[in-house]
Amino acid sequence: MLPAAHRMRRSADFQQTVRRGARGGRDTLVVHLTTTTDPGPPAVGLVVSRAVGNAVTRNRVKRRLRALVAARMTSLPDGALMVVRAQPPAASATSASLGRELDGAVATASRRLERRTDGSARR
Repeated sequence: MLPAAHRMRRSADFQQTVRRGARGGRDTLVVHLTTTTDPGPPAVGLVVSRAVGNAVTRNRVKRRLRALVAARMTSLPDGALMVVRAQPPAASATSASLGRELDGAVATASRRLERRTDGSARR
């Protein structure tokens, strides 16, 4: 279960993260990652659209993603905002493959975010 302090709830937070965050994509999911100046705990939001499947399928995907993200919260820095968007193939993916794809997407987004912040610090 994802603790309440780590859940992204505000629409503005979702928009800011998706629009300004670094992106890491895989076949089953896309991760958007950004950081804020707020030293609070990292927050995560999930987006599972109707394209993924019916309500039962979407809820199953959300439950699995929540569990996977909760296990990886310690790897996110304080003030991080992350949105995980499920793609339609997530409905038929195993939890193990979702976990591998989540790790890869987070790593890609983190590298891209680091490059952005390093580049802006040099200028």
